[in-house]
Amino acid sequence: MANNYRYINKIAQNLRSISTSTVKKDAWLSKIFVRKIEPTKESHSRMLSDKEIIYGLQTHNFRADSKKPYLQNMKNSLDLVKSLGSLNGVELVGSWTVNVGDQDQALHLWRFNGGYETIDAYSKIVAENEDFQKLNEEQGRLVRSRHLQYLLAFSYWPQILLRQTKNIYEIRSYALKPGTMIEWGNNWARAINFRKNNDEPFAGFFSQIGRLYNVHHIWCYQDLNTRKETRESAWRAPGWDECVAYTVPLIREMHCRIMVPTEFSPTK
Repeated sequence: MANNYRYINKIAQNLRSISTSTVKKDAWLSKIFVRKIEPTKESHSRMLSDKEIIYGLQTHNFRADSKKPYLQNMKNSLDLVKSLGSLNGVELVGSWTVNVGDQDQALHLWRFNGGYETIDAYSKIVAENEDFQKLNEEQGRLVRSRHLQYLLAFSYWPQILLRQTKNIYEIRSYALKPGTMIEWGNNWARAINFRKNNDEPFAGFFSQIGRLYNVHHIWCYQDLNTRKETRESAWRAPGWDECVAYTVPLIREMHCRIMVPTEFSPTK
């Protein structure tokens, strides 16, 4: 009889051990697997953005020996946009060249107040205006490739504020798994609160046209050392690690670039 009791106690101990292990495993797995998003009849754009403003992100890979004439070409294009009163809904927000990452590259962020209606009017003028055509042909001889995305700003991201003093910028670009944009937004709506202490958030976008399920976060820092200290401070804040744990499984690919403003960039 005593042997039977010892045998039963041993089984109970094993079951408790398995139960505890399963709970820990489930808790860990819950951070690895993407949670199911319930079907919705509302578009992701409406759920994640509350503004009728479209942003255009141009990525230009210029020839290594053509940086100076390329930047002059872009400045001339900007001056032409400003000179045309019919394009008062189009404005340049930021213009940068890449220092760390894809070198011989420039990024230009445009804002189209009025949404796609403004974009349609802009595209028509660019296609018909001889000065625009000449600048575009000239630019074609100075670059190796060009890419354009139309983006919406995340509603939870702070309003874009142009910086007046000299800074560096970091753009962190993410390619998400299809179907995970809502979950990304839900997690980052909490996560952004951990990154406001040093006024480093500049802009946060998700793609509408171009490469889809792309997210771009742009951060502003005084220098690389300030970037290091700011990011380390976020990791010390309770809750930041949990936000990261839930967003990492949503990502298919990610990369970052350190950028510096051009001479004609509105944000410095």
